[in-house]
Amino acid sequence: MFTGIIEEVGKVKKITGGQGILTLKTSFSDLRLGESLTVNGVCLTVSRTEKNLASFDLSPETLKKTSLGKLRTGQPVNLERALRLGDRIGGHLVTGHIDGKGKILAIRKTGPGKEITILFPTEIKKYLAVKGSVAIEGISLTVSGVFGNRVSVALIPYTLAKTNLGGKRVGDEVNLEVDIIARYLK
Repeated sequence: MFTGIIEEVGKVKKITGGQGILTLKTSFSDLRLGESLTVNGVCLTVSRTEKNLASFDLSPETLKKTSLGKLRTGQPVNLERALRLGDRIGGHLVTGHIDGKGKILAIRKTGPGKEITILFPTEIKKYLAVKGSVAIEGISLTVSGVFGNRVSVALIPYTLAKTNLGGKRVGDEVNLEVDIIARYLK
């Protein structure tokens, strides 16, 4: 389990989609083999470590169902380590199991922040509600609007500065995970 509070923005060192291996540069110096980490919201298992590098094996399903297969060398990625018993939950409960890919339709400046609107797969609509939670690229966010198959969220300056959403553009794909409580209550 995760919280959707990004701990670090790492960088893609290398990705070989054909072989399904993703290698990231990270400041996490104590990663262990087998440890779970979310990368842009996708729960992955550390399969290799070397100094400040961590590698992950990507299954064909992961490459198909998430935006990880479109990553390129040098791109920033949101990273969060798994919760430990006793940790505070600052966001909402996030599993790292992506419910679908979204596409950024609009980015609008709102004072010091921004509002983004994302086109989402129809099958997750029943889990999205205004004031509810959604994880976008692994970030715990509050839904500000749902219009047909579009969802909007407000991004404060801190989120824009401390995650990869500040560098996203219209047309970019993002990973979406609905709130786990909404999923099981519906």
